[in-house]
Amino acid sequence: MKAQPRDAASAPPSSGSGSLPPAGRVPESDPPYVNPLAEPPILPESPTGSLLWRVRGMIRTLRPHQWVKNLFVLAPVVFAKHLTHPSIIKSALGAFAIFCLLAGAIYTLNDLVDVKADRVHPVKRYRPIASGRVPIPVAKVMTVVLVVVALGGALIGPFEFFLTAVAYFVLNLAYSFRLKKVAYLDVGCIALGFVLRVLAGGFATKTPISGFMVACTALLALFLGFGKRRHELAGVNAAKQRAALEAYSPRALTMALALTGVTTVGTYLAYTLDSTTRSFFQSEYLWITTIHPLFGVFRFLQLVAGRPKAESPTQEMLRDVPFVLNLVMYVAEVIFIVYRLRPS
Repeated sequence: MKAQPRDAASAPPSSGSGSLPPAGRVPESDPPYVNPLAEPPILPESPTGSLLWRVRGMIRTLRPHQWVKNLFVLAPVVFAKHLTHPSIIKSALGAFAIFCLLAGAIYTLNDLVDVKADRVHPVKRYRPIASGRVPIPVAKVMTVVLVVVALGGALIGPFEFFLTAVAYFVLNLAYSFRLKKVAYLDVGCIALGFVLRVLAGGFATKTPISGFMVACTALLALFLGFGKRRHELAGVNAAKQRAALEAYSPRALTMALALTGVTTVGTYLAYTLDSTTRSFFQSEYLWITTIHPLFGVFRFLQLVAGRPKAESPTQEMLRDVPFVLNLVMYVAEVIFIVYRLRPS
């Protein structure tokens, strides 16, 4: 007599079967709530389930390491030679803080919207909301509080700055609920978000912004966005993790990366050689700094292709020693040339 086949539905899942974790926890075969690709924490992890453990999860949800993107708010001040004006610096730092609060609200909102997709992602399922470390009702309250505080603070500054902050938040609302599902338009929204950061920095400090700065910002953001999509497309279950990936192709994204990378560096070089730029900075040497954007573009492409298991190439570049050193050298050279620093 042949043994009857066992019902698959009643069979216990084998270890490492790849089954999806129920909402609120991860599979028992995996280390609880630990991202295996993440760097070791500076402080030891709090006991699972404790209040401090949940608070640290709330902080992680805000993505403080991603707030470096808001440094674009300070770009107008740097290139307008205003770093030596305390009142302008104060306004710029206030604008930076407001955009950090808005960014935290937007990251939390994105994780709420993407919670189901994140639970099938090999890395994102360890995010605090997807794993259950931060309960969904708590995350909703966090979002509301951050938005109210940020926009309330924006009202203190110039009205143009407030409108830009509102536009930034509305754009990201549209992105979270609809536009991120539309291929190419999703990356365009990311680029527009960076442009709004730059405009906000100009409005907050009443600093004029050149067309070159807006163009360089938009092109660079498009380049980074296409790189992120190219990296995601190479992952497992790509379409389940992001709906827009179904309309992308590796060939089209590779061409988009090449086009935006070249035009970003070319536009920056044109800015440094422009007669108005040379006259304003009273220097003929700003073009030398073009080597750093060029290196950054090539290094980012290496990260996109060479680290397929990473959560995001834009996160990896902030951990990559050559990329960070190149960025630090670029900032130092720009400040040296723009502010005509000389040994005393």
